[in-house]
Amino acid sequence: MPRSIANDLKRVFVSEKFISLKDKRYLKLKPTIMKKSSFIPGSLLILIAFLFSSCGSSVYLTSWTNPKETEKIGNVVVWAMFDKLEYQKPFEQYATGYFNSKGFKAMESLSVLTPGVKYELKDLEKKFDSLGVDGILVITYKGTDKSQVYVPPTTTIYPDYYYNYYNYYNWGYPMYGYGANVVTSGGYWATTSTVNLHANLYANSDNNLLWTGDISIDDPDYVDEVTLKVAAQMYADWQRNGLLKMGSK
Repeated sequence: MPRSIANDLKRVFVSEKFISLKDKRYLKLKPTIMKKSSFIPGSLLILIAFLFSSCGSSVYLTSWTNPKETEKIGNVVVWAMFDKLEYQKPFEQYATGYFNSKGFKAMESLSVLTPGVKYELKDLEKKFDSLGVDGILVITYKGTDKSQVYVPPTTTIYPDYYYNYYNYYNWGYPMYGYGANVVTSGGYWATTSTVNLHANLYANSDNNLLWTGDISIDDPDYVDEVTLKVAAQMYADWQRNGLLKMGSK
Protein backbone atom coordinates (compact mmCIF):
# COMPACT_ATOMS: atom_id res chain seq x y z
CA MET A 1 0.00 0.00 0.00
CA PRO A 2 1.31 3.54 -0.76
CA ARG A 3 1.83 6.03 2.05
CA SER A 4 -1.28 8.20 1.44
CA ILE A 5 -2.92 7.09 4.68
CA ALA A 6 0.14 6.19 6.72
CA ASN A 7 -0.79 8.76 9.32
CA ASP A 8 -4.29 7.36 9.67
CA LEU A 9 -2.99 3.82 10.11
CA LYS A 10 -0.45 4.92 12.70
CA ARG A 11 -3.24 6.52 14.77
CA VAL A 12 -3.82 3.13 16.34
CA PHE A 13 -1.12 4.13 18.80
CA VAL A 14 -2.81 7.43 19.66
CA SER A 15 -5.00 7.36 22.76
CA GLU A 16 -8.42 7.10 21.11
CA LYS A 17 -10.87 6.43 23.93
CA PHE A 18 -14.19 4.96 22.87
CA ILE A 19 -15.77 6.28 26.08
CA SER A 20 -14.26 7.64 29.26
CA LEU A 21 -14.33 5.81 32.58
CA LYS A 22 -16.85 8.22 34.03
CA ASP A 23 -19.13 7.47 31.08
CA LYS A 24 -19.04 3.69 31.53
CA ARG A 25 -22.54 3.76 32.92
CA TYR A 26 -23.73 4.60 29.42
CA LEU A 27 -22.03 1.59 27.81
CA LYS A 28 -22.70 -1.82 29.36
CA LEU A 29 -20.46 -4.43 27.81
CA LYS A 30 -22.05 -7.81 27.27
CA PRO A 31 -19.82 -10.84 27.79
CA THR A 32 -21.10 -12.52 24.61
CA ILE A 33 -18.20 -13.66 22.42
CA MET A 34 -18.98 -14.70 18.86
CA LYS A 35 -17.21 -17.84 17.68
CA LYS A 36 -15.29 -17.52 14.45
CA SER A 37 -16.88 -19.55 11.73
CA SER A 38 -17.26 -19.71 7.99
CA PHE A 39 -21.02 -19.34 8.33
CA ILE A 40 -23.28 -16.87 10.13
CA PRO A 41 -24.66 -18.29 13.40
CA GLY A 42 -28.44 -18.35 13.58
CA SER A 43 -28.25 -16.65 16.97
CA LEU A 44 -26.65 -13.59 15.36
CA LEU A 45 -29.35 -13.38 12.72
CA ILE A 46 -32.00 -13.58 15.45
CA LEU A 47 -30.19 -10.90 17.45
CA ILE A 48 -30.01 -8.61 14.40
CA ALA A 49 -33.74 -9.05 13.73
CA PHE A 50 -34.60 -8.42 17.38
CA LEU A 51 -32.45 -5.30 17.77
CA PHE A 52 -33.77 -3.68 14.62
CA SER A 53 -37.39 -4.35 15.62
CA SER A 54 -36.97 -2.95 19.12
CA CYS A 55 -36.34 0.49 20.53
CA GLY A 56 -32.88 1.46 21.68
CA SER A 57 -30.06 3.86 20.93
CA SER A 58 -30.52 6.13 17.90
CA VAL A 59 -27.68 6.15 15.36
CA TYR A 60 -27.10 9.00 12.89
CA LEU A 61 -24.68 8.98 9.95
CA THR A 62 -23.41 11.85 7.80
CA SER A 63 -21.18 10.66 4.96
CA TRP A 64 -19.18 11.70 1.92
CA THR A 65 -18.12 9.55 -1.05
CA ASN A 66 -15.00 10.42 -3.01
CA PRO A 67 -16.23 11.29 -6.54
CA LYS A 68 -12.74 10.74 -7.99
CA GLU A 69 -12.65 7.08 -7.01
CA THR A 70 -14.35 4.26 -8.94
CA GLU A 71 -13.04 1.32 -6.90
CA LYS A 72 -15.70 -1.12 -5.66
CA ILE A 73 -15.25 -3.44 -2.70
CA GLY A 74 -16.43 -6.97 -2.13
CA ASN A 75 -14.77 -7.58 1.23
CA VAL A 76 -13.27 -5.52 4.01
CA VAL A 77 -11.15 -5.68 7.16
CA VAL A 78 -12.71 -3.85 10.13
CA TRP A 79 -10.18 -1.99 12.26
CA ALA A 80 -11.66 -0.32 15.37
CA MET A 81 -8.86 1.92 16.64
CA PHE A 82 -10.12 2.12 20.21
CA ASP A 83 -7.84 2.55 23.19
CA LYS A 84 -9.36 -0.35 25.11
CA LEU A 85 -9.51 -3.93 23.86
CA GLU A 86 -12.78 -4.43 25.77
CA TYR A 87 -14.40 -2.04 23.28
CA GLN A 88 -12.40 -2.90 20.15
CA LYS A 89 -12.96 -6.66 20.23
CA PRO A 90 -16.79 -6.74 20.49
CA PHE A 91 -17.13 -3.86 18.02
CA GLU A 92 -15.09 -5.70 15.40
CA GLN A 93 -16.89 -8.99 16.11
CA TYR A 94 -20.41 -7.62 15.73
CA ALA A 95 -19.56 -5.37 12.78
CA THR A 96 -17.99 -8.23 10.80
CA GLY A 97 -20.88 -10.47 11.83
CA TYR A 98 -23.39 -8.04 10.35
CA PHE A 99 -21.43 -7.55 7.11
CA ASN A 100 -21.04 -11.32 6.65
CA SER A 101 -24.79 -11.79 7.22
CA LYS A 102 -25.33 -9.56 4.16
CA GLY A 103 -23.02 -11.67 1.98
CA PHE A 104 -20.28 -9.04 2.27
CA LYS A 105 -17.14 -10.78 3.52
CA ALA A 106 -15.53 -9.03 6.48
CA MET A 107 -12.62 -9.84 8.81
CA GLU A 108 -11.51 -8.43 12.15
CA SER A 109 -8.20 -6.59 12.32
CA LEU A 110 -7.53 -8.52 15.53
CA SER A 111 -7.28 -11.68 13.46
CA VAL A 112 -3.96 -10.43 12.05
CA LEU A 113 -2.88 -7.56 14.31
CA THR A 114 -1.68 -8.02 17.88
CA PRO A 115 -2.95 -5.36 20.32
CA GLY A 116 -0.20 -3.11 21.67
CA VAL A 117 2.28 -4.00 18.92
CA LYS A 118 3.62 -1.18 16.76
CA TYR A 119 3.72 -2.19 13.11
CA GLU A 120 5.68 -0.56 10.33
CA LEU A 121 3.64 0.47 7.29
CA LYS A 122 5.24 -2.20 5.11
CA ASP A 123 4.23 -4.86 7.65
CA LEU A 124 0.63 -3.58 7.67
CA GLU A 125 0.64 -3.65 3.87
CA LYS A 126 1.80 -7.25 3.85
CA LYS A 127 -0.79 -8.35 6.42
CA PHE A 128 -3.73 -6.66 4.68
CA ASP A 129 -2.60 -7.95 1.29
CA SER A 130 -2.39 -11.47 2.71
CA LEU A 131 -6.07 -11.23 3.64
CA GLY A 132 -6.98 -10.44 0.04
CA VAL A 133 -9.30 -7.62 1.12
CA ASP A 134 -10.56 -4.90 -1.17
CA GLY A 135 -11.06 -2.34 1.56
CA ILE A 136 -9.89 -1.24 5.00
CA LEU A 137 -12.52 0.25 7.32
CA VAL A 138 -10.98 2.35 10.10
CA ILE A 139 -13.20 3.44 13.02
CA THR A 140 -12.04 5.98 15.62
CA TYR A 141 -13.65 7.52 18.69
CA LYS A 142 -14.03 11.33 18.55
CA GLY A 143 -15.52 12.13 21.96
CA THR A 144 -18.74 12.20 23.94
CA ASP A 145 -21.16 15.15 24.12
CA LYS A 146 -23.49 15.58 27.07
CA SER A 147 -26.58 17.73 27.43
CA GLN A 148 -29.38 18.16 29.94
CA VAL A 149 -33.07 18.54 29.20
CA TYR A 150 -35.88 19.23 31.64
CA VAL A 151 -38.76 16.77 31.58
CA PRO A 152 -41.84 18.72 32.78
CA PRO A 153 -44.31 17.01 35.10
CA THR A 154 -47.47 15.50 33.63
CA THR A 155 -50.53 14.30 35.52
CA THR A 156 -52.83 11.54 34.31
CA ILE A 157 -56.07 10.42 35.94
CA TYR A 158 -56.92 6.73 35.64
CA PRO A 159 -60.27 5.27 36.71
CA ASP A 160 -60.02 2.62 39.40
CA TYR A 161 -61.01 -0.15 36.99
CA TYR A 162 -57.64 0.10 35.23
CA TYR A 163 -55.89 -1.75 38.03
CA ASN A 164 -57.67 -5.10 38.56
CA TYR A 165 -60.91 -6.91 37.87
CA TYR A 166 -62.32 -6.18 41.36
CA ASN A 167 -61.99 -2.44 40.78
CA TYR A 168 -63.70 -2.92 37.44
CA TYR A 169 -66.43 -4.88 39.26
CA ASN A 170 -66.93 -2.04 41.72
CA TRP A 171 -66.89 0.51 38.94
CA GLY A 172 -69.34 -1.50 36.84
CA TYR A 173 -72.09 -1.50 39.45
CA PRO A 174 -73.56 1.99 39.84
CA MET A 175 -74.61 1.25 43.40
CA TYR A 176 -70.99 1.00 44.45
CA GLY A 177 -69.81 4.15 42.70
CA TYR A 178 -66.33 4.60 41.32
CA GLY A 179 -63.10 6.40 42.04
CA ALA A 180 -59.99 7.48 40.26
CA ASN A 181 -56.21 7.40 40.71
CA VAL A 182 -53.93 10.32 39.95
CA VAL A 183 -50.46 9.51 38.55
CA THR A 184 -47.84 12.22 38.13
CA SER A 185 -44.60 11.70 36.22
CA GLY A 186 -41.73 13.91 35.05
CA GLY A 187 -40.51 17.02 36.79
CA TYR A 188 -36.78 16.21 36.58
CA TRP A 189 -33.61 16.87 34.60
CA ALA A 190 -32.39 14.12 32.24
CA THR A 191 -28.81 13.83 30.96
CA THR A 192 -28.29 12.76 27.35
CA SER A 193 -24.96 11.31 26.21
CA THR A 194 -23.97 11.29 22.52
CA VAL A 195 -20.97 9.19 21.46
CA ASN A 196 -19.23 10.36 18.28
CA LEU A 197 -17.31 8.03 15.97
CA HIS A 198 -15.52 8.65 12.68
CA ALA A 199 -15.22 6.05 9.91
CA ASN A 200 -12.92 5.97 6.86
CA LEU A 201 -13.09 3.35 4.12
CA TYR A 202 -9.91 2.95 2.08
CA ALA A 203 -9.20 0.94 -1.06
CA ASN A 204 -6.48 -1.63 -0.40
CA SER A 205 -5.27 -1.51 -4.00
CA ASP A 206 -3.96 2.08 -3.85
CA ASN A 207 -4.92 3.07 -0.29
CA ASN A 208 -7.01 6.00 -1.46
CA LEU A 209 -10.00 7.20 0.56
CA LEU A 210 -13.27 5.92 -0.89
CA TRP A 211 -15.77 7.01 1.76
CA THR A 212 -15.86 8.82 5.09
CA GLY A 213 -18.59 9.21 7.68
CA ASP A 214 -19.35 10.88 11.00
CA ILE A 215 -21.49 8.74 13.32
CA SER A 216 -23.44 9.91 16.37
CA ILE A 217 -25.02 7.52 18.88
CA ASP A 218 -27.53 8.75 21.45
CA ASP A 219 -27.35 7.17 24.91
CA PRO A 220 -25.64 3.90 23.90
CA ASP A 221 -26.43 0.98 26.20
CA TYR A 222 -25.00 -2.21 24.71
CA VAL A 223 -22.04 -2.73 22.41
CA ASP A 224 -23.83 -5.39 20.33
CA GLU A 225 -26.90 -3.21 19.73
CA VAL A 226 -24.89 -0.10 18.89
CA THR A 227 -22.40 -1.89 16.62
CA LEU A 228 -25.06 -3.69 14.60
CA LYS A 229 -26.91 -0.42 14.00
CA VAL A 230 -23.71 1.42 13.05
CA ALA A 231 -22.72 -1.38 10.66
CA ALA A 232 -26.21 -1.36 9.10
CA GLN A 233 -26.08 2.41 8.53
CA MET A 234 -22.67 2.23 6.88
CA TYR A 235 -23.55 -0.78 4.72
CA ALA A 236 -26.79 0.84 3.48
CA ASP A 237 -24.89 4.03 2.64
CA TRP A 238 -22.27 2.08 0.69
CA GLN A 239 -25.05 0.41 -1.27
CA ARG A 240 -26.71 3.73 -2.08
CA ASN A 241 -23.42 5.19 -3.28
CA GLY A 242 -22.49 2.21 -5.47
CA LEU A 243 -19.38 1.23 -3.53
CA LEU A 244 -20.15 -2.50 -3.32
CA LYS A 245 -19.42 -5.19 -5.86
CA MET A 246 -22.28 -7.26 -7.19
CA GLY A 247 -23.29 -10.17 -4.95
CA SER A 248 -23.82 -8.37 -1.66
CA LYS A 249 -27.39 -8.32 -0.35
